[in-house]
Amino acid sequence: MRLIIVSGRSGSGKSTALDVLEDNGFYCIDNLPAGLLPQLAERTLLHTELAQPLVAVSIDARNLPSQLERFPQILAEVRARHIQCDVLYLDADEETLLKRFSETRRRHPLTNEHRSLAEAIKDEAALLGLIADLADLKIDTARLNLHQLRDILKQRLLEQPEPGTAFLIQSFGFKRGIPVDADTVFDVRCLPNPYWKPDLREHSGRTAPVIAYLAAQPEVEEMYQDILGYLNKWLPRFAASNRAYVTIAIGCTGGHHRSVYLAERLGEALKPHLKNVQVRHRDLV
Repeated sequence: MRLIIVSGRSGSGKSTALDVLEDNGFYCIDNLPAGLLPQLAERTLLHTELAQPLVAVSIDARNLPSQLERFPQILAEVRARHIQCDVLYLDADEETLLKRFSETRRRHPLTNEHRSLAEAIKDEAALLGLIADLADLKIDTARLNLHQLRDILKQRLLEQPEPGTAFLIQSFGFKRGIPVDADTVFDVRCLPNPYWKPDLREHSGRTAPVIAYLAAQPEVEEMYQDILGYLNKWLPRFAASNRAYVTIAIGCTGGHHRSVYLAERLGEALKPHLKNVQVRHRDLV
């Protein structure tokens, strides 16, 4: 049995995640009381006609606070039944969530006559803190449109041809914020920046002119070798600790040149040694 728990703040994309999972054969339940999760798993194992049942449930701030406080114990109880259980946590910055609610005119589940929308969004983060801390995979949806979120969910949750840890090498730009799903962050802003070369500015770290420029810089090669050495040493140990997902974020100023170049090179270097390596460029349009 495979069970995926979907959580996150309201407006972060949980409904989209459930839709993607349902389209891919999962039986989905929205707003399940957290305390019922062990019973759901047990009954599914006992009564399903499928050899490998697929179930996804949404557990969020609509639950009773007392149930959310018990989430670590509930999750441990489910996993004690030897069920493959992944916790997916979606989130976005408060400004983005405020904008989404104002555009859709939806009511936030925690708002009332005494609590404003901004206060509800902040309170929700505190309520879901234990789930966020235990998440196997976190995705920042602030700069993702619907189609991009669907693609990432399919790539990270569903396209795992071999068992084991899924590693994501992700480039990003610091001016748009550090990805909330990053487990390890490398800052490469100290390297020579192709942006200041007029003939390279409109290119990206995936194009030949920028690749040639960065490959000729001794500092870039030194940084690449240092990061690769660290990852070669420590990523297998992450895998040995049964981590389902690990995200390595490489950041430069805008997320177009240096971080993209290094993420591509690191991904290619790691793929022969690790079973499941994916490369994504968050801010590359």
